Amino acid sequence: MKIAISGGSGFIGSKLTKLLLSEGHEVVILTRKEKQASSGISYVMWLTDSATPEKELDNVDAFINLAGVSINDGRWSEKHQKQIYKSRMEATEELLRIIDVLPKKPSIFINASAIGIYPVSLEAEYTEDSISSPDDFLGRTVFDWENKAKQVEKHEVRTIFMRFGVVLGSDGGALPLMILPYKLFVGGAVGSGKQWVSWVHVIDVVRAISFAVNNHNLHGPVNVTAPTPVRMGCFGETIGRVLKRPHWFPVPSFVMRIALGQKSKLVLEGQKVLPKVLLKQGFEFEFPNLELALKDLLK
Repeated sequence: MKIAISGGSGFIGSKLTKLLLSEGHEVVILTRKEKQASSGISYVMWLTDSATPEKELDNVDAFINLAGVSINDGRWSEKHQKQIYKSRMEATEELLRIIDVLPKKPSIFINASAIGIYPVSLEAEYTEDSISSPDDFLGRTVFDWENKAKQVEKHEVRTIFMRFGVVLGSDGGALPLMILPYKLFVGGAVGSGKQWVSWVHVIDVVRAISFAVNNHNLHGPVNVTAPTPVRMGCFGETIGRVLKRPHWFPVPSFVMRIALGQKSKLVLEGQKVLPKVLLKQGFEFEFPNLELALKDLLK
């Protein structure tokens, strides 16, 4: 298949590109910087004044939209929140425009999303059947993002919203920041420790995206989380055990709010989210439990 990826050079996109190439697909990465094609990858300029990507995207079978300012970078100031929201809306709007004018429409459109669309809760358990009712910045951003991407369905394109959990990787995502206190021997419970962490290994994220491309029964929301979410206290204890570091210095909620502002919600609040659709369709996680995932990433 010929697969176009926006955000293909990022934390998830770079690993997805390698996997798709190993499976024999042709990959086109949408970029704002000119790059030379290499090793089965071609690059197409987009989101610049002179770019006309539609002229180079004929016969694309699948579009995968991972573009957007990272929620893990920087403090969530009002300016940064606007960048997070605007970058996702603009990239998705441009992809919709491109598909509108392509003579041959793709068969599938995969849009990145997040479990932040589900309300935070200590008791609720969410699957793709759960009704989402966003009540904060991240939830509203995800809700609007999915609704924007959903417009591609007018072309009868199979559309999937990959709702990522807390993606764990050794070179990006949330994990490097989460393990830092343990490396300094000051790790401990964050906030109450009772909040849920619906985590997932980055390798299973890219495997799930590839699975979605090839599985024609998948459409609509798909939770991309490991089948064994844990509470934050357990998450920290597991980090300590894997790193052989103590887990005894609690970090009060107010300290996190002072340090991170609204971004502190990423660690102080959470949801228990299960990958019902992936499991029902037979997807097998390479890293189904947290200790196995952390041992792989922190080895």
